[in-house]
Amino acid sequence: MGRGYIVEDAVEGYLSKLCEQQAGPVTGLLIGQSSTQRDFVVMATRTPQREESTAVAGNSLDKEWVAEHARQVSRMLPGGLSVLGVFIITDTDAKDTLTSLRQLVFAVENLISSEHLWNPADDDVTECITLHVNPKTRKTVCRTFDVKDPKSMAKPADWKYQSGVCSSWTMVSCCLNVDMLVPLPDDRTSTENMDKCLKEGLKAWAQQIESGVCLIDGKKLPEDTELTAGQKRNVRQAYTTQLLITPDEQRLTDVVQQCGGSVSVRGAVHSRTYLHSNKPKAKLAEKLLKRDVISTVATRVQMVLEELLTSEEECRGSKGSSRDKQQTEQFCLPRRIFCPVKVSGPVCVCDYQFSDEGLSDVTDRLKEMLDIDAAEEDLDTRQEMTAEIVESSVAAVETVEVLEPKGNNYIGVAMATAVALLATAASMLYLNDI
Repeated sequence: MGRGYIVEDAVEGYLSKLCEQQAGPVTGLLIGQSSTQRDFVVMATRTPQREESTAVAGNSLDKEWVAEHARQVSRMLPGGLSVLGVFIITDTDAKDTLTSLRQLVFAVENLISSEHLWNPADDDVTECITLHVNPKTRKTVCRTFDVKDPKSMAKPADWKYQSGVCSSWTMVSCCLNVDMLVPLPDDRTSTENMDKCLKEGLKAWAQQIESGVCLIDGKKLPEDTELTAGQKRNVRQAYTTQLLITPDEQRLTDVVQQCGGSVSVRGAVHSRTYLHSNKPKAKLAEKLLKRDVISTVATRVQMVLEELLTSEEECRGSKGSSRDKQQTEQFCLPRRIFCPVKVSGPVCVCDYQFSDEGLSDVTDRLKEMLDIDAAEEDLDTRQEMTAEIVESSVAAVETVEVLEPKGNNYIGVAMATAVALLATAASMLYLNDI
């Protein structure tokens, strides 16, 4: 017997609606949470239409477009939610679409995992789902593939609809103060060079997060502790955590490093994860929360990367070389905004709002990427403030000399005890030019 999938009733209604509207093959993503015993699917979203000029001709599936959609969607999912697989709605027989679905699910997983900065865990589920839906008969055929095995063959899976799948899921959250410095290459004209340096710096910081100590409601719990033990069944639980980071000893020694500048990321971020209601353990909560911390910071830095490069181009074009004098550029990282999924339960998705954007931009993206009809009043904007650049913050930026980097600059993250104070902080990214 293959894996079992417990699916929210709302997903059945969504797929049925797509079947009625269908005028050709429709592809999309299945979103939920994996566990050792079974997986939970809480929502589905169709692939956005591509412009006709760039669309793939005929009925062939556009793997790159579907994979890019999945990459952007994965950035909008907090801890505990991930892209579990893909679906297709088509008249074509399920057997005839199996090869295409296999290629699709591998393309999706490969692109999403390429952005992961954390180390895979032994208990990570590596099977992804493909779902074929016949729009006329509504018959579904569910198969899984082990995406870590290039020779993986399709396995049958059990697909079962149920109401209130995530109605009693547990939420674990924390507020984290970030203070990170990443050196930049001499040649910042290359996107590859910038991306590589930022990724290496983020990976070093991510390792500190992974090795940190997680206190759940002020206690360090044994890994196998059941978070819902002793609680009433089907009652929502929420836990507040602290993440205590021990600086890497190797980072404390002064290092001489030739570089063309540095990126300093400072501010506070809100992180959260959702846990299925099937006896979730403290180990799972810690793993998923740490991954969300890493993901939300990395996502924002990557989103600003293009803006940095564009700014550099404009600076060179209008004033010639700007490398002759020392300068500091400041960019506000986008803030995280949450939106509840329209099912019974505490589960939310998220988006990132830049300081020059309105809430309507967020609702538009939620519609385009996740097919969620959200009103502005549905959005939870309370968790993070909009970052603001103020004069005092400029003076606080420490210029990093090329030959005299200070060890303390490499201490990644410390968890402040005053959560209320952190909630008033703003996320900021500074670019120091050497």
